[in-house]
Amino acid sequence: MEVDCIKQVRQKNTDLVNETIPYGEFLVIDETGNKVGILSRRDALKLAQEREFDIVVVSPDSKPMVAKLMDYSKYRYEQQRKLREMKKNQHVVDIKEVRLSPTIDTHDFDTKLKQALKFLEKGDKVKLTIRFFGRMITHSDVGMKVMERFIEAVGSNATVESKPKMDGRNMIALLTPNNN
Repeated sequence: MEVDCIKQVRQKNTDLVNETIPYGEFLVIDETGNKVGILSRRDALKLAQEREFDIVVVSPDSKPMVAKLMDYSKYRYEQQRKLREMKKNQHVVDIKEVRLSPTIDTHDFDTKLKQALKFLEKGDKVKLTIRFFGRMITHSDVGMKVMERFIEAVGSNATVESKPKMDGRNMIALLTPNNN
């Protein structure tokens, strides 16, 4: 229960509404979008109360500040709905790893290739990794050939973001999907 209270404090509303608007002059716009004129804080609050609306500062940086008469709870709901919609349509790009071996066989190579193409088709990046065990490190050129063969096999489905390079006992390359 305490955690919920802390979350609410952190998500405190920073909008300037009704009694939280600062003192000074405001260019007031009514609920239909027409300019009412430049009013003081007290007059703007009085007008909002008479028309049974909330007064919200929509442009605090301008001189004078712009305040609008609106139903604030409806306005907040619309903002939250737009935010949810934007999050829903957003695609997070993940990095999927495909591990190869310098001694990989053709069937295993084809299987890994299909998996990488599936990741690229979804829009994810693919990190190719070849790990060298024991004395394999002395033949890193074999691993480089496997990596280049894999990149050629992917072809026009991806672009190479980072070329194959050694990182300790690993050889790493990064592929990004084309925007087709």
